[in-house]
Amino acid sequence: METLASPGLLFTAAAFALVIGVLVFVHEYGHYGMARLFGIKVETFAVGFGREIIGWTDGNGTRWKLGWLPLGGYAKFAGDANAASMPSSDPDADSRWSPEDRANLFHNRPLWQRSLVVAAGPAINFLFAIAIFAIFFMAYGHQITPPVAGMVVEGSPAAAAGLKAGDSFVSLDGQQVARFEDISRIVAVNTGTPIEAVVERDGALKTVTIVPRIVTEVDRFGNTYQRGQVGLASGERVIVHHGPIDAIRWAGIETWGAVRMMWDTTAQVVTGRRAIADLGGPVKIAQFSGQSASLGLPALIAFIALISINLGFINLLPIPMLDGGHLFLYALEGIRRRPLNPRLQEWAFMSGFALLMSLMLVLTWHDLQSVGLWDRLATAIG
Repeated sequence: METLASPGLLFTAAAFALVIGVLVFVHEYGHYGMARLFGIKVETFAVGFGREIIGWTDGNGTRWKLGWLPLGGYAKFAGDANAASMPSSDPDADSRWSPEDRANLFHNRPLWQRSLVVAAGPAINFLFAIAIFAIFFMAYGHQITPPVAGMVVEGSPAAAAGLKAGDSFVSLDGQQVARFEDISRIVAVNTGTPIEAVVERDGALKTVTIVPRIVTEVDRFGNTYQRGQVGLASGERVIVHHGPIDAIRWAGIETWGAVRMMWDTTAQVVTGRRAIADLGGPVKIAQFSGQSASLGLPALIAFIALISINLGFINLLPIPMLDGGHLFLYALEGIRRRPLNPRLQEWAFMSGFALLMSLMLVLTWHDLQSVGLWDRLATAIG
């Protein structure tokens, strides 16, 4: 396979800023839109951090602004201590507001409203991806391959398990299989552990155990990555142009499949079966943004959909500072039937911030290593 040249630094930076900017706007607009639906006052809607490049204030008093550092954003509600929606620890903070405005402060709203406002961010990321996939499936078609083994490679894990060409997969690793892409997805994130497959052969169901082997591969841009492999080849791929209903249904299936893959990968990292270096950080996202953009607008839009799912998934993790952390604290509040101690919430948010920053530094270090920066520095110094 011919290796394509990687795009230039400025092109990559521009593509990264575009991808992150679009997704941050979509995510934060989910929070903003739900808050406005409940009449909650929003002070600031920011895409990017740092000094404001451009901004304006709308008729509702919300400051819309673009920051110079495109690594995130936030929607800050009136009465919050900071952009992470932490309530102020000052007991007299609400007294600065009129009785009418006080009722519109985020932390004074019922628990169910606050929960919906927080959940709306990740939810709109998933809906955004579903919309992109659905449009793609109607405009370009949906590539689907039946879940049938077209060929079994001799000496492969599939052959060792007794699989034969023509076997039709029913389930794999406890997950239902509707197409060959499902098999590829499940096997790709496997770390070499046995997986159970149920196949149909000559009208009868047969259960076999496959132990994938781990292989290192190189993509068209020269990036190396590891994945599981069992030695199966698919049959002929078909392209189906779906109507609106089927397009939305398959878009939901694709989105859920991506979420399952992210969940499996995260669980493997947490349990030590996969190295943390396998997770991509900002540098990797920037690199793939540029590479996707160099392949054309459809490839870039498809990449945006995948990162949107990633953003929604990560934000649902129960880590303070993330939306999932807020929802976890709200769940505790619901069980206790009273708000948590502000000092406890502050400690939780600071701990979550420290964890996220540490993880970001580790991922960035590994990203820079994967692009060869440290090797080039060592060569230059030597």
